[in-house]
Amino acid sequence: MPMMSLSDSTFKELRAIIYDNSGIYISDSKKYLITNRLTRILQENKLDSFDDYLRLIKISSNGNQLTRLFDAITTNETYFFREPHQLSVFTDQLFPELLKEKKGSKPVKIWSAACSSGEEPYTISMMLLKNRRGSSDYEIHASDLSTGVLDSAKNAVFNSYSVRNIPEHYMKKHFTGGGQSFALNSDIRESVKFINGNLFNGNYLNSIQRMDVIFCRNVLIYFDAKAKQTAVSNLYDRLNPEGYLIIGTSESLHNVTKAFRPTVINKVIFYQKV
Repeated sequence: MPMMSLSDSTFKELRAIIYDNSGIYISDSKKYLITNRLTRILQENKLDSFDDYLRLIKISSNGNQLTRLFDAITTNETYFFREPHQLSVFTDQLFPELLKEKKGSKPVKIWSAACSSGEEPYTISMMLLKNRRGSSDYEIHASDLSTGVLDSAKNAVFNSYSVRNIPEHYMKKHFTGGGQSFALNSDIRESVKFINGNLFNGNYLNSIQRMDVIFCRNVLIYFDAKAKQTAVSNLYDRLNPEGYLIIGTSESLHNVTKAFRPTVINKVIFYQKV
C-alpha cells in the first residue's frame, strides 16, 4: 500500500487529540513520524485516508482507537540498568533510609511511571533482591500509557538490545535463553504490578496512591511546559509526605515546580516532596 498523504489541517487535529489526551506534543517537524506510524492503523481498519481515520477517532466511544493511537505514536526507548549510578544510589543509600523510617511496619512503595516494556521496574527489583531485601520490604508498581508495551512488560521476554547492559551475575540468576530472546524468571516478573496509566490524566491513576518513591525518568522531555506541570502535579499528589520523585539525570524540575526540594546523595539529585 503506498504512503498516504496527511494534510496539514488533519495533522493538526490529530496532534491536538494526542496532546489533549496524553500531554505529548508532536512538533511540525515530526509530521512524517505520524504519517509513517499511523499508516498501519489505516491498513488495519481498511481506511482510504487520514481524514477517514480522524473521523473514526472522533466517533469511537470505547477508547480502543485512542489506545491504539497512543501505542503507535509513543516512543519506548528503554533498557535494563539505564543510568546505573542513579539506581545504585537509590537501592544502596536512599532505600535503606526509607525502610528504616517504616520501622518494619510497612513496605516502601515504589512506582515506575511510564515504565514502557518493564526494564526499569524489573531492574529495581533485581537490585533490591541482590541487597537481600525481602518481598515484604517493598512494593513495585509500574504503569504506562501504551497497553501494547504493558503486554510486552508482563510477558517479560527481551531482546539483546534491552539486556546488553545487565551485569553477568544478574543474567545468570534471573534470565533464561539466548540470542535474541531472553526470558525473565518468575521471581522478578511476579514482583512488579502493572497497570495502564496516563500521567496527564489523574483519573487514570486512582489505583496508585501514597507512594514513597516515584521513578519518572526520561519522560518529561516529551511534554511542553504546561503538560510537564500537569504531569508533575499528578505525581506530587500520589506521593507520601516527604516522598521522592526521581527523574532522568539530564532532566530538571527547574521552571516546572517549586513543590519539590532537591536533595543530593552521592552526586545524584532526588526531588523530595515539600
